[in-house]
Amino acid sequence: MGRQLKSGYTTGTCASAAAMAAAVFALGGSPGKVRVRLANGTRADFAPECGVCPADAGEGGLWCRVKKDAGDDPDVTDGVWVYAGVFPVSKEDFGRLCRDGAGYVMGEYPRLYLNGGPGIGIAEKEGLSCPVGHYAINPVPRRMILEAVSQVCREMAWGNYMEIRIAVPEGAKLAEKTFNPRLGIRGGISVLGTTGLVEPMSEHALVETVRLDIRMKKMAGERVLLLTPGNYGEAFLEEMLGVPLGKAVKCSNFIRDSVAMAGEAGFTRLLLAGHIGKMAKVAGGVGNTHSRYGDGRMEMMRLLTEEAGRSLCAKDKTRGPCGKGKLAEKMGNANTTEEAVGWLKERGMAEPVLSLAARKVKEQVESWAAGSLEAEVAVFSSVHRVMGATGRLQDFLLLWKGEA
Repeated sequence: MGRQLKSGYTTGTCASAAAMAAAVFALGGSPGKVRVRLANGTRADFAPECGVCPADAGEGGLWCRVKKDAGDDPDVTDGVWVYAGVFPVSKEDFGRLCRDGAGYVMGEYPRLYLNGGPGIGIAEKEGLSCPVGHYAINPVPRRMILEAVSQVCREMAWGNYMEIRIAVPEGAKLAEKTFNPRLGIRGGISVLGTTGLVEPMSEHALVETVRLDIRMKKMAGERVLLLTPGNYGEAFLEEMLGVPLGKAVKCSNFIRDSVAMAGEAGFTRLLLAGHIGKMAKVAGGVGNTHSRYGDGRMEMMRLLTEEAGRSLCAKDKTRGPCGKGKLAEKMGNANTTEEAVGWLKERGMAEPVLSLAARKVKEQVESWAAGSLEAEVAVFSSVHRVMGATGRLQDFLLLWKGEA
């Protein structure tokens, strides 16, 4: 039996601990360990390092930092230093920050201003949890950070104004490995967290990222949602259908969840483009295409080939294969769907089989949507450069481009 995966702490929790220590440091104390209250109600102890200023912060002295431990989650920010600086400010400067700054003030903490710093991204699109033009510090960590500093101010009898700055010097580089550029967050990472803990290998977090991407596409006024499982689909959309990279929502294995989220967001039209390896599963009714939920690709390829063969024979008695011919049976022996498509291509059957797969996927997607949206589908082979599509695919593309 494998070991239990270890949870870690969110960037927001680390920022809260660093900010609490920095507040003690700024008010003349000597912070050792600090105990912060997480959003889930539990508490955690940290031992921040103080007096180390992050690069490009512009000021030294009153900063503290915590190294993020994401546990067993493959988080790109695992091991980075999260910095916080706390600085007394005048009433006039506080008013200027509230009026012109890119940070946050909350009614419960009327003398504390939460600001960003190097490596924290700026929101540039509507639909995020942060206003456009403000640092990407989400609501839960905002409250955690402000509460941590407020606690210190109460305990040390400080009643004047404070500015809190959060920085992750490596953030700008790390952001390139996240969804932030796609979501419209420029220049750094987001300070995230809902419970304060990082749950390892969280599918929920991935699904919520897809949900946010779908919601933002709707808020941007798109009439058709472009959906694809991943990089192969993005490359296909660009090379074969003229859709620039980054314009489609990448839904990973969560096909059925994404269809439901499209309907919830208010989309009535969806264009799904996917590699035959995943789409064969969807054609067979599989809503999550991860291998742990089953495979059945080659069996589905056999069934598709049989059905396409029967249809072709009905139209043209001179050609095959018909029914359970040798080619259909051969599908079950292929190592990959690409190998199967190669055999189909040799017999002039690749496009008919992929088009049939596209129709099956369309039926499945519209069934999952329970009549709330219409789908068009493209199924492709990246190796053999063939595509099958449903009838109104090009119409949906024109709608998406605003040309119809």
